[in-house]
Amino acid sequence: MSLSKNISILNKKAKFEYNLLQRYIAGIQLTGTEIKSIRNNNVSISQSYCVIVNSEIWIKKMHIAKYDFGSYNNHLPERDKKLLLKKIEIAKIEKILKNEGLTLIPIKLFINNRGLAKIEISVAKGRKLHDKRQYLRDKSDKIKIQKLLIDKKKGD
Repeated sequence: MSLSKNISILNKKAKFEYNLLQRYIAGIQLTGTEIKSIRNNNVSISQSYCVIVNSEIWIKKMHIAKYDFGSYNNHLPERDKKLLLKKIEIAKIEKILKNEGLTLIPIKLFINNRGLAKIEISVAKGRKLHDKRQYLRDKSDKIKIQKLLIDKKKGD
């Protein structure tokens, strides 16, 4: 039996705002009411970012709504959460982030087939305004090409 409910929360602004360089999948240290809220899809990662403190990666400003049926033990909505990665991976990320202009951002939050919450994070470089415009042009061109190919297949 699969415990995952196909829950996948995306940071849609990330691909537009940043050039994504390297991706990593990390576990998240959560409380009981936090994982229940995530399974109810009550989470937002659009404003969140990651920091490295004492060779540990923490995610900040990830909003997990309070669990409706939680008691006085309910969690704080924007509590900092520790990400679970191997020490070797954290050392690699630390080394990469020493370059100027690079940051660590969350891309996707999901529940794996064992029922555990995982987050995909990426080392990223911010885009300038003209890069964002070029990204939008390229994206619209791809859509136009796909539409033309579909129309051509229907015509045959």
